[in-house]
Amino acid sequence: DLRMSRGLGDVYKRQGISMQLLIKQRIFSWTDTYDIYDEWNNPKYFVKAEFFSLTHQLHVYDNNDREIGIIHQKMFTFLPTFEIEVDGETRGIIKKKFSFFHPQYEIDYRGWHVEGDFLGWDYDVYDACSSVIHISKKLLTWGDTYVIDIADPEDEIDGLLLVLAIDAANCTQNE
Repeated sequence: DLRMSRGLGDVYKRQGISMQLLIKQRIFSWTDTYDIYDEWNNPKYFVKAEFFSLTHQLHVYDNNDREIGIIHQKMFTFLPTFEIEVDGETRGIIKKKFSFFHPQYEIDYRGWHVEGDFLGWDYDVYDACSSVIHISKKLLTWGDTYVIDIADPEDEIDGLLLVLAIDAANCTQNE
């Protein structure tokens, strides 16, 4: 059973209202490429980065090769700033804040805010005071595998795009 993540996912599982996505990074790829599976290990989405681009850009596709979103880095900003687009419309912006020790983000996306350890892949997304998504890293796997526990299946695509944008901001800062 893939529902082995700790914390919020276990609470949602007991309540019977959650879903889970697993992000698996392809190990032998020239660009950021991810496969995304549901909790039963069925392929659901895939992510491909543009190879020849001045900025970091990720395209997210469903299994029918339909683009469901784009995450792209804005040019000429002091700290990494990413826009989330769906159907050609900007839905949100993630800006990395200046900090000395731990990454922090300013998020303008659905009124959500994020708290936790971003580099350690252990954080939560909140809508007001309620946690709606929990992100964790699955240990002891071949390649990096991340688990996204989502309280409401309606938040699936928005939650996935936000997690990918935060990861892109972390990766861009570390380059």
